[in-house]
Order: sequence, then structure tokens, then C-alpha cells
Amino acid sequence: MMNQEAFPSGWIEQLQPLLGDQLPDFLHSYDQPPLRGIRMRPGRTPIADAGKPVPWAENGYYLPLDSLAGAVPAHDAGAYYLQEPSAMAAAAALHPQPDDRVLDLCAAPGGKSTQLAVYMQGRGVLVCNEPVPSRAQVLSRNMERMGVKNAVVISALPEDISGRWTDYFDKILVDAPCSGEGMFRRHPETRLEWNAASPAGCAQRQKQILTHAARMLRPGGMLAYSTCTFNPTENEGVIQAFLHAYPAFSLVPFALPGLPENDGMLHLWPHQVQGEGHFVALLKKAEDALAANKGKHMGAGVCPPGKGERALAQAFLTEQIAEQIEPSGLFAGHLVMPPEDMPPIEKIKVLRLGLHLGEIKGKVFIPDHALALACTPLRRWEVTEEEARRYQQGEVLTVPEGMKGFYVPALDGLSLGWGKASDGQLKNHYPKGLRR
Repeated sequence: MMNQEAFPSGWIEQLQPLLGDQLPDFLHSYDQPPLRGIRMRPGRTPIADAGKPVPWAENGYYLPLDSLAGAVPAHDAGAYYLQEPSAMAAAAALHPQPDDRVLDLCAAPGGKSTQLAVYMQGRGVLVCNEPVPSRAQVLSRNMERMGVKNAVVISALPEDISGRWTDYFDKILVDAPCSGEGMFRRHPETRLEWNAASPAGCAQRQKQILTHAARMLRPGGMLAYSTCTFNPTENEGVIQAFLHAYPAFSLVPFALPGLPENDGMLHLWPHQVQGEGHFVALLKKAEDALAANKGKHMGAGVCPPGKGERALAQAFLTEQIAEQIEPSGLFAGHLVMPPEDMPPIEKIKVLRLGLHLGEIKGKVFIPDHALALACTPLRRWEVTEEEARRYQQGEVLTVPEGMKGFYVPALDGLSLGWGKASDGQLKNHYPKGLRR
């Protein structure tokens, strides 16, 4: 068994009351290799590296530690998302429906947001927030990479939006910043960042975040709280304090395949399930809770495009995209299709506003990278894996002389981005910031 001195002082002692005689088994799990996971995009066949399914996650599979799945063209084209298996439980417990209004309040890097988006099937509105600007950029890129059409990505502190979006959302996920004890096996260096005061400091911030989440949830709505840590201070303690402060909320037991029964709070321990560890709590706001906005539509305040811009975009979309797309918004010079039912965004830092379609340059519509990854292009050019690598590096590809105009290079039916064909070449439109 692993030497207990390998862990931070005081950490094992705080877990003893929770684990009891299971503590030796828990510590023994740290002698085992960590576990990796992958969630396939719906409709995609599991990759060759994929192992057995993750029971509680649709399209989720275990992945070997030595897999290079993150370094191939299919990853960058959004065929799958690499995610730790137990972290897939929180979004599965919340399980939003199409047409829901959903908020992921602490969303970066985007694993849980992209999972929520799958349940929503491109309908409703999914607001993904990350207060740290650099992390919000990563979040936005991952929503684009996974082809999410109905996401609004913002960067704001919870206290800056809760007063404006009161009683608005049907479902809210709070994957709270925590002391990260569930990372101790895969990333042993994180143990050096933990000390006996870490849980209490994190719990104070977690309670504040939940306070703001409570204001934004409509009566009858559901709230999922999760951490990747084990201690009771940040988990049971935070939830119990929240329930005491907000009697309109109650715990809701939830059932997920392969996971134990629960009273609305569930630990995923690494000695009991195949994962690095997580905590999930599911709560409901009473139907008769006092509502400030009474569920009315709040309006988005999105700037509409000009008539000429809309016509140019619509002509391209009709010719090039199988789905019916409406260029109904203008955001940072780009034509977009924002979600129909979204909260007001004035004076909020927005990074992504629904599906980004493209921009007008002169009298030409230039399609956005997101459009190729989220929709079904009608003009595709199948490429080999080597050509796909070269394309993602920014190279020009050779194509037949007769090809003219915009095409989407595709690998095994998976869209990679845009290129413009002329004179036997497919000029590269892959975003420079994404090139390997």
C-alpha cells in the first residue's frame, strides 16, 4: 500500500470519518494507474483505442493511459472530447432536455458544457460562463470544436450576472472550483498545493457561488453541484449550509447506471468506481418559491444584420449547408445565429453567441470555422489522414482543376474546416490560432 507520508499532512485524517473501515481500500487505489476517458460525438463510431463503456455516461468510454487520441486530426475536428470518467457524472445527473435554458456557471475547459449540449440536441440556450478570461477562451474553442450551435460563452463573475438573470434558468450546473483532491492520483504534484486550510477557503467561495446560482434558477428548476474533491467541508458541508440558508431547495435522489443509490448527494470514490473521484449533489427549487421574473422571456438585445449582409449570407448558406440556417444576429462583425431564448447580454463580456456563421468582406461572404464543424456542408472533399494533418498545419492541398469555390475537407466524413478551391489548389482557411 502507498506510504501515507506521500499525502499532505491532515488529508487522510479528514477522510477517516467518511470512509471508516474502507480507508485502506481507498489508499490502496493510489497504487493503481489513473483512468482516462473519452466521450464520442453522437453518431461517431468509437475510436480503436476506446475500451469498455463508462456506464453512467452516454457515448463515454475508457481510454488507455498511453492513447494518443488527443494528437490526431479527428480530435481537433471534434469527433470526441477527452474527459475523466467520473467527471461525466455531474452533467448526466442534471440531464437537461431540448429547449431548456441551462447555465454552466463555472464551465472551463468545457467538458461538462459539451456534455450538457449533447442532451440539449442543439435546442434551447446553453450559457457557459468562465470568469477567468484566458480559460474562457479555451472554453469557447472547445464549444466550437464540438460543434455546439446553441451556446453563449461569457466571462463574468457570478455576482455580476445573478441580479440580471434572476429566476431565468431551468437547469444550472455549478462545477465549483475546489481543492482538487480527485487529481492526486493522476497529477501527484497537485498534492503539494493542498494544505489543511485549503478546504475551508474553497468552501467559502463555493457557498458564494451557490448563492448566486440560487438566484438565477427558476422555481421548479434543478441545480447540480459538483467538485473533484473528497473532503466533507467542500461537499456535504457546503450543501448542508446551502439548504439551511435556502429552505426553498431540497435534495433530489438520482439514479445513474453503475453508480450507488443516493439521497441526492453522491461520492464517486476511486476504490468503488472506475474513475479518479468526484462529488455530485442534485437539488430542486420549490415550485412555489417566490419568483421575481415569473418566467417571462427577458429578451436578448442582439443586433440584427443589415438587409444586404443577410442576403449575401443566406445565399451562401442555402448553397453550401444542408440545414436551414438563419443569419439573424450580428456579433463583433460576424453574422451569427443566436439561440432564440437567451438572457440579455448587454455589458457582459461575450466570447461566443450561438452559431458563428461568417463575415462579409467586400461583397463576399467568408464562412466561419464553426459553421463547418457544427453543420452538414454540401460540398466536401474527402482527404487522407496525412492530408488532414497538413491541412490543420495550414498547408494548401492539391485538388482537381475543376473544383471552384468553398469546400470542406473531410476525414472519414468528419468536417475539418473550410478551404477555397481554384486552379487545382484548395487554399487553406483553417484558423491560424488553431494550427498545429
